[in-house]
Amino acid sequence: MTSLNINLYLFLENLIFFVIATLFILVVNWGWKNTKTYTLPLPFPNWYKIWFGSVQVLGILLPLVVMLLWGVWWSDRTVLTVLGWYFIVLGLQIISERVALRELQNVVWVMVPYIYLPYRFWQLYEGLTILGSETKLLWVRYFLIFQLVLWIVNYAIDVSQLPRLFRWEVEQK
Repeated sequence: MTSLNINLYLFLENLIFFVIATLFILVVNWGWKNTKTYTLPLPFPNWYKIWFGSVQVLGILLPLVVMLLWGVWWSDRTVLTVLGWYFIVLGLQIISERVALRELQNVVWVMVPYIYLPYRFWQLYEGLTILGSETKLLWVRYFLIFQLVLWIVNYAIDVSQLPRLFRWEVEQK
């Protein structure tokens, strides 16, 4: 497949995902329209702040450096394509989270990462497929595997925080 065909395919795939995810969020928001206004339970635990910061550096800043160096500076279209779409969908997730938390102000915000993160797993897997087995990009394949593991661990930590986010009662012993 040519670079143009891959980008067109990824554009359509990501657009379809975004439209379905947004419609789902809007439908769930409508279903939860009578819930109390949602605010984040503060303060965050110290370990969570450290983890969140680590995910920002390892899952956003590091891929940005890789994309700028190999995709832009050294003009590798494949790396630019894979990481470019990664950042577009990551940006859409951040926008969706902000709108859900600040504008919709209900618990629909909590579910946004649970929609986007599995898709990110797919994006990273698909990126591995698009990169193929070129030896010059072997380290980028390892980088995408690292990203996949990072986001899966992040997903597990997010799930572990559901009781706190929903303010479920904890029995004191």
